[in-house]
Order: sequence, then structure tokens, then C-alpha cells
Amino acid sequence: MLSSGDVVELDLGSPTGREAGFRHPAVVVTAQRILDTEPSVIQVVPLTTTIRGFQSEIDLEPDETNGLTRTSAAQCQHIRAISTGRVEEVRGNVGSIPITQIRELLGTILDVPT
Repeated sequence: MLSSGDVVELDLGSPTGREAGFRHPAVVVTAQRILDTEPSVIQVVPLTTTIRGFQSEIDLEPDETNGLTRTSAAQCQHIRAISTGRVEEVRGNVGSIPITQIRELLGTILDVPT
């Protein structure tokens, strides 16, 4: 079963324009109470090792729990819904502080009141 904050490896398919695409790690951002029901579609934020310093991205350093091998940026501007069938493996989990930062930035991007 997936957990919120998991770093998963998946195939996002062929991109159009500046979309994230192809095989990528991503962070699962779906609420745990939803994941506990084993949904067929989840929300993810793709990761990239190209650090651009965009305000719409959260930088993540590799550590023993997240499964990253290089500094990566969570591309919150690229949030997307995917079938759980796209998930090829779980690498690790970003932990509570990074997932909170990602969710706060998503709230800003989506103009969700706090």
C-alpha cells in the first residue's frame, strides 16, 4: 500500500510542451485517508534533478529514507493525477517536513485558503 510522501518511480508517458514526462520519480501527495482506501488514481508531484530555483519547486536532498541519489526538486507546478498502475516501485519516503512544504506550496498554487 502507498503512503503519503512516498517517492515512487513511474512512467508519465510522452510529454506535451513543458510537461514532465517519461520515466520519473515523483512524490505521492494524496492524503493518507484516501490512500488507505486503495484508490485507483492518486496525485503526484514529479521530481527533477535539474535545479532551476523556481518558486513553484521544493528542493529535496538525498538521504537514507527517501531513496533519492541526487538533489532533486519537487515540481509542484506539474501536479497530476495518475493511475496507481503507473507506479513501478517505491523508493522511499520524503518524510513529514518535506511533504508539508510541498502541500503548502500546492495550496498556494491552487489558491486554497489556509
